[in-house]
Amino acid sequence: MPTDAPSIANRFTRAPAVFRLIALGAFVFAAAPLPAPAVAFAAMQVVPEGNRSAEQPEIPFASARRTAASRSSYDAKFDRVIGVLRRDTRLIRDIKQVSAQYGIDPVHMLGAIIGEHTYNYDSLDSAQSYYVKALSYAGIRLDFEYRGENVEEFVARPAFDSCRARRRDSNHLWTCYERLWEQVFRNKRVNGVRYPDKNFNETFFQPLFAGQSFGLGQLSPLTVLKMSDAVSRTSGFEKLSPRDANEIYRSTMDPNRSLHYMAAVIRDAIQAYKSVAKVDISKNPGITATLYNLGDPWARASNFRRQKAAGKVTWPQENYYGWLVNARLDTLRSLL
Repeated sequence: MPTDAPSIANRFTRAPAVFRLIALGAFVFAAAPLPAPAVAFAAMQVVPEGNRSAEQPEIPFASARRTAASRSSYDAKFDRVIGVLRRDTRLIRDIKQVSAQYGIDPVHMLGAIIGEHTYNYDSLDSAQSYYVKALSYAGIRLDFEYRGENVEEFVARPAFDSCRARRRDSNHLWTCYERLWEQVFRNKRVNGVRYPDKNFNETFFQPLFAGQSFGLGQLSPLTVLKMSDAVSRTSGFEKLSPRDANEIYRSTMDPNRSLHYMAAVIRDAIQAYKSVAKVDISKNPGITATLYNLGDPWARASNFRRQKAAGKVTWPQENYYGWLVNARLDTLRSLL
């Protein structure tokens, strides 16, 4: 630096008074700590890929019993489902198209299908078999009722008024009905009537006593009814009514429709964790598969948020079902 160059201090003292005041004010303003915002918004965190558990969590006994009864193994069932999907190029094309409509990666839908047919169903023969089953249900009169009372009449009781008052969409409404059933009616005597120790879906939505879930995505009729508004907004299907049980079963069984309800379920789980827990699970198919298996993603997101705030967890945890999806992700990706 040249020796005749004025120092910063000298340049400051030689400046006109008005500029010295402006500069001094700028310095004080910059040096003073900024007030904290009234509301702190947590940044969205992306859940890393892969499994958090080194080993697969324990598989429920019911799944092991079904697999043993069919004289099969989980590996054999997984390989069979992969083979069916690899041959059914039309189904893969439909999965990609529906996934794009709902803004999700198609691998999430593959994870749900493969998980269900590896653990919770005997096996997947073909998508065509579900078209045939959907047609067979069409000729049977079905009603969602308990002891002659239709579920729509049942939830019209004053006990459920709070659900209707806070309704945002069909998912919020029927989830609220389901929770009040657990709190007020399940395994209790109300107005002289003893209600069964069964969940809401088993009590009202199983007219054929043929299991709790159906179709390619192994959806329950209640889950399909919950997703009615979301699917109507996205795909343009007519909204479903519990009075039309046959149409709900058609939406559950027919792959042309059930894929849309599957996609809506997965998108809802992703949105729940973004909105409630400020984590993005869309890059981890094992977590979305876990939530597809367990259900009730909004309550689970709330529980995760509380546990994370208490320092008990860092990321959502996959179960046995989601663990398989992450462990075999390369195989799933190869189908696309």
